[in-house]
Amino acid sequence: MLQRLLTATAAGALLVACSAPTADTNMTDTETDMTDAADTMESGDTAETRNIVQIDPENDPRVWLEEVEGERALEWVEGQNERTFDRLQGDPRYDELYEAALEVYQSNDRIPYGSYQNGYIWNFWRDATNTHGLWRRTSLESYLSDNTEWDIVLDLDAIAEEEGVNWVWQGSNCLSPDYNRCIITLSDGGQDASVRREFDMESRSFVEDGFVSPEAKGGMSWVDEDTVVFGFATNDENSTTSGYPSVVYRWERGTPMEEATEILRGDREDVGLFAFRTEDNAGNTYIMASEADTFFETTWWYLPDGADPVSLPIPAKSSLSGLYNNQLLFTLEEDWNRENGDSFPQGALLSFDMGEFAATGEIGEVATVFVPGPRQSIGSVGISQNTVLIQIDDNVTGQLWRFDFDGSDWTSSQIETPENMTLGLFGTSVHHDLAFMNAQGFLTPDSMYLVDVDAGTVDVADSTPSWFDAEGLVVEQLEAESTDGTMIPYFVVRHRDTVMDGTTPTLLYAYGGFQVSIQPSYSGVRGRLWLERGGAYVVANIRGGGEFGPAWHQAGLKMDRQRIYDDLISVAEDLIDTGLTTPRHLGVYGGSNGGLLTGVMYTQRPDLWNAVVSAVPLLDMLRFNQLLAGASWMGEYGDPGDPDEGGFLRSISPYHNVDADGDYPEIYLYTSTKDDRVHPGHARKMAHLLEELGHPYLYYENTEGGHSSAANLAESARRDALLYTFLTQQLMDEDEPAAE
Repeated sequence: MLQRLLTATAAGALLVACSAPTADTNMTDTETDMTDAADTMESGDTAETRNIVQIDPENDPRVWLEEVEGERALEWVEGQNERTFDRLQGDPRYDELYEAALEVYQSNDRIPYGSYQNGYIWNFWRDATNTHGLWRRTSLESYLSDNTEWDIVLDLDAIAEEEGVNWVWQGSNCLSPDYNRCIITLSDGGQDASVRREFDMESRSFVEDGFVSPEAKGGMSWVDEDTVVFGFATNDENSTTSGYPSVVYRWERGTPMEEATEILRGDREDVGLFAFRTEDNAGNTYIMASEADTFFETTWWYLPDGADPVSLPIPAKSSLSGLYNNQLLFTLEEDWNRENGDSFPQGALLSFDMGEFAATGEIGEVATVFVPGPRQSIGSVGISQNTVLIQIDDNVTGQLWRFDFDGSDWTSSQIETPENMTLGLFGTSVHHDLAFMNAQGFLTPDSMYLVDVDAGTVDVADSTPSWFDAEGLVVEQLEAESTDGTMIPYFVVRHRDTVMDGTTPTLLYAYGGFQVSIQPSYSGVRGRLWLERGGAYVVANIRGGGEFGPAWHQAGLKMDRQRIYDDLISVAEDLIDTGLTTPRHLGVYGGSNGGLLTGVMYTQRPDLWNAVVSAVPLLDMLRFNQLLAGASWMGEYGDPGDPDEGGFLRSISPYHNVDADGDYPEIYLYTSTKDDRVHPGHARKMAHLLEELGHPYLYYENTEGGHSSAANLAESARRDALLYTFLTQQLMDEDEPAAE
């Protein structure tokens, strides 16, 4: 929804072993004094005493690793990378895996997804030749033909070479309805902090003395051709403790940015404040702002020209979805009981007359657009010229519906689409009645469809080739019972003739947070590097995600978070109980919040896995709110400074729950120096601790790439080849790599 989109945009979203460096067996004084503290864990009927390494967050001996560009820290990183490369790139299978992944990433057979604006399809494209990428456009007729002819608008490779900067494309925002002026967002190395530059479409060049921002987290949006609104976190006066903007300014062309007019100021403790322009099919335009009080609670503002901002009296847990016929659509993430007696359930999509609100400051009649069922959720909402399209997920499979408004009520009808697929809706605009949709599954390559709303047709526009041999592979949707009796759905991709004798190399993936849904998707890289080679792949739809709406997410917030971890443990145990695999052949993988998830799996149930992958992770849950964007996530995890929430966070924090004498599987940690969202210090400190304790681990840190850990296609292929080489060694090989 728009709230999470705005927040994520600003906040915001993988053998010839050498000798490893000799670990320092003398622990720091801080830890030596505290490691005698024993912790007791109940395992079945047996009380197991653990020698947990006690780490004081106020006197952390590894805090030097939080200096992202610190000389000592980078020297340590270089040594770790060399060690990992020697082990994984030294495996004779690595090159084959790398080339297989690179072929997928650089293929010209990929679908050139884009947006449809003013008669053109706009697309950003990277390949083997254009590593930074090309911003280009073509007519709709050409786009749908077999021989598309592209018009190059901007060559980012040429700009990067000319300016000597590793520019990574972060998007464009063009002023409708003519789309002649655009704000281009570029990032150095893929970090969240970016620069914005005004671009003129007629001259195909950046505008001299145009709207240009400093490198910062934040955003800029059009008001009209000579005016923008913006917010950038450049100092304590205009930023939140999370590192995002706290002030919105209005900037007129021809004036210095420093003289822009302040129009709205949020709180220093907010997550961030972001202004944007919204318009509808009738020509109504409003400048608005989202003040993210927490990651999941927002105050929405209307910013009228020449008047004071006005807050929208809707629940804090709600997300705006767009404007249609002056009806502002929004989704509830909590129940809403209005003073007039009207009640609306959590998850409902509602609307009200924005024109009436702009005139009076009050919300009148609220109409119900759609209320999801218990196993449904709203995937996305697209506004077209004459209807509203909604992609609905029903038991983690996609449907497409159209909704029409008669002035007082909404009616709906389902649009026929491919069955049992993951659907994605994009390319809608209030200026036309065309939309695009993609459909894919674990074994079904991505296909793009043109949706003609007027005609009610859905036709294939493009498709990708099959990148791996899916013959004999099957997909199952199963359920595991969690500790509180909740049934947790999960997908298994395996060979039809798999013998249930526990020997199948199995990779379990999950995320479990921030209301993010993990759905079936086609990956040529995963298929080639894992499924084709005999591995099984499992996706667990655990709580914390958004697969079944806000309640599924909120069941695992803050001190209820152990439910999420119990869910994944239950799925893993079910995979073992059914005979698909055993701990010797079972691995678990997650990134970002999923990296925290797998870190918890590593410390809470090391007996379940032979490989753990923790990518761009949060691992120090007692200092996460002091690092980069971490303060913005306290709405999800809790406050380390709160006695109760802090106590719970200590109990699950992977960095604070490592047993000095424990028997752990090998863990592969990877991150990026340029990640300015999740601090690389999380993974660095965990790896350093494991190094001191002599526990098996591998660590890789890409020096570019931001939160994705890759700034270009070659880096993406390397990331994946390293990941699957590690998984091959740990889960497929009969003999594991010798401990170093």
